[in-house]
Amino acid sequence: MLQKTKGLNETQVEVFDLLVGFEEEEQLSRKKLASRRALLARRAIEQHQEEKELSANIDECWLDD
Repeated sequence: MLQKTKGLNETQVEVFDLLVGFEEEEQLSRKKLASRRALLARRAIEQHQEEKELSANIDECWLDD
């Protein structure tokens, strides 16, 4: 990689570094978004299961009386 950059001037190297940094930030941003979506989906599933269990428990209480 260093041999390829020998023919580049300082400005070209800076632009290249900025582009690489931008791509890395984009990848990190996409990973964070995917993680957040997965967490929200998992929490929604857990909440649905909790509501389902609570509903079943309430129904049992009403039937016991």
